[in-house]
Amino acid sequence: MTARLTFVQKTGERIADVFDDLARLRIAVFRDYPYLYEGSVEYEKGYLQTYLQSGHSFLFAVYDGNTMVGATTCIPLKDETAEIRKPFEDAEFDAGAICYFGESILLPAYRGLGLGHRFFDEREAHARSLGGVKTCCFCSVDRGENHPLKPAGYRSNDAFWLKRGYRQEPALQSIMEWPDLGESVSTPKTMIFWTKPLNK
Repeated sequence: MTARLTFVQKTGERIADVFDDLARLRIAVFRDYPYLYEGSVEYEKGYLQTYLQSGHSFLFAVYDGNTMVGATTCIPLKDETAEIRKPFEDAEFDAGAICYFGESILLPAYRGLGLGHRFFDEREAHARSLGGVKTCCFCSVDRGENHPLKPAGYRSNDAFWLKRGYRQEPALQSIMEWPDLGESVSTPKTMIFWTKPLNK
């Protein structure tokens, strides 16, 4: 399968070239647990603006033919929205020395091919290219242990992230809002950050 895949990189405002593809992919993948995201194009447009306005944002996408089947993004933390920056600013981190990793999403049929590692490799390489970045971070939603929509046998990505050298930082938390499946109103969710020193 990997032989037929192609890869695309975009930075800054050029990410707009693949906005429709990215929006469709985000809505499809984030419907699954634990995000349970009731996606909308309007929400996606708002989300994307942050990445278009930063000259150093980065997108790496995977295509099978004309269909985007996977994508990942990153952006300097200082260019992110207030709710992403806040826990680091409150803890007196230097936002200019941190790169924030956004989504890392793949359609189910393309998982298990090593693309998850490729996504981290590409983002970490971009972070190194920025100069002055010492730490990479991302966040994941905390649904607790007993959410009613948690699938039987669900396995989180924690083991994979630990293998990549990331560590959960329970003291670094943020609140994000989006509508859950079947809902029309956004509700707050707790997001917990993971961090890793960026070795040169």
